[in-house]
Amino acid sequence: MKEENNSIQSFENKAIRTAWNEEQEEWYFSVTDIVAALKDSADPKQYIKKMRSRDPELNARWGTICTLTAMTASDGKRYRTNAANLQGVFRIIQSIPSPKAEPLKQWLAQVGSVTHIRSVRLSDDGTAVVIIDQTQLPNRTEYLTLTTAEEMWTAINRLQVRGAPAIGICAGYGIYCLARRIEASDYDGFLREFRRQKDYLDSARPTAVNLSWALNRMERVVTENEGKRIPDILELLKAECLKIHEEDMTMCRAISEYGLSLLKDGDGILTHCNAGPLATSRYGTGQGPLFLGKERGMEFRVFADETRPLLQGARLTAWELQCAGIDVTLICDNMSSIVMKNGWVQACMVGCDRVAANGDTANKIGTSGVAVLAKYYGIPFYVLGPTSTIDMNCPTGDDIHIELRDPEEIKEKFYEEPVAPGDVKCYNPSFDVTDHSLITAIITEKGICYPPYTESLAKLF
Repeated sequence: MKEENNSIQSFENKAIRTAWNEEQEEWYFSVTDIVAALKDSADPKQYIKKMRSRDPELNARWGTICTLTAMTASDGKRYRTNAANLQGVFRIIQSIPSPKAEPLKQWLAQVGSVTHIRSVRLSDDGTAVVIIDQTQLPNRTEYLTLTTAEEMWTAINRLQVRGAPAIGICAGYGIYCLARRIEASDYDGFLREFRRQKDYLDSARPTAVNLSWALNRMERVVTENEGKRIPDILELLKAECLKIHEEDMTMCRAISEYGLSLLKDGDGILTHCNAGPLATSRYGTGQGPLFLGKERGMEFRVFADETRPLLQGARLTAWELQCAGIDVTLICDNMSSIVMKNGWVQACMVGCDRVAANGDTANKIGTSGVAVLAKYYGIPFYVLGPTSTIDMNCPTGDDIHIELRDPEEIKEKFYEEPVAPGDVKCYNPSFDVTDHSLITAIITEKGICYPPYTESLAKLF
């Protein structure tokens, strides 16, 4: 990083200065405050190097950060950047133990706290995966530190970490942490144990393709570097899992941009399940356009299906949207028809867990019902997700394995007493498949795909 020039010392006002310019939709701030905060670090260069190595969000925005912190003109000019880049700048300052950084930290707590939730990350020492326990929201915000294969499997299976992209990120970090503990004297022994751990994690959720996608990607790092020493392979695995996280940030932003292009200010949007920041790394997929639009001053009226039986829409989506200041109304799943009939919904936006080559899409149970209603009322139904959820080896939705979950989720979960006879049979599929004929468009980080999906999806690869 460039050294700051001495003229910075002459600036009298070291407090953070921010203002919202509605015409240009950009944040203004003084970069001298950033430099001042960095100056209090004992070794700024080493501090930032360490931060970059463990924080993919900071690393992804490093070029912008260098440019901004180098702007130390003697006139004390305020330089501008968009809100997303400003988040990157503040990532440097968040953990600096400096009084000069406190105004920045306080401001950061108010801006983008929902849009950029860090729901999954690698621990500082690289030995564990740290997640927000999504089963505790919205009443409590608790973090779990996952160190063993059993803890990681349980967190994925019990939906403590959920959302296809977040599961993939967690799996990448998880298999890296487990690989560090493998005691093997040769490559063959290392590979054998790596595959055993990989297969175990992969069994946690069979429908979400991002789980197997991330684990297979990490396995390729091992198989393509057979001639290297095990410590060198571990370093490559670390770089790869960080890259998976970095790429998801970029993909979510691109998906949100494409999705936002299909919406108008004031639109009513119906969502199902949760595909926001908690389920990804930034913004989200199915709800990403709503957060991005809010950053740009757009207003939406959102109807969030509660999403039985685990209530991801009620517990997670409603909470995220409300925290972000987005107008949200919670409805029961069986109320989606009436809000559509009333003319309150101009578009439906959902995420996805697996997309077949023909466009058939597996998503949270109840999604296909929303699509059928949207088709009847002439409302666009959009599926949003990264290309990593598209499985070109899966011809149609009939080939997607649907996970069946514990019947107690229907009869007992969230209730003090059972709400159904104890011995009644229950059918509790976690997902259903929306037929491609009901989907208006599939929105990915590479663009918007329209029917016929056998052609448009194939062009992405």
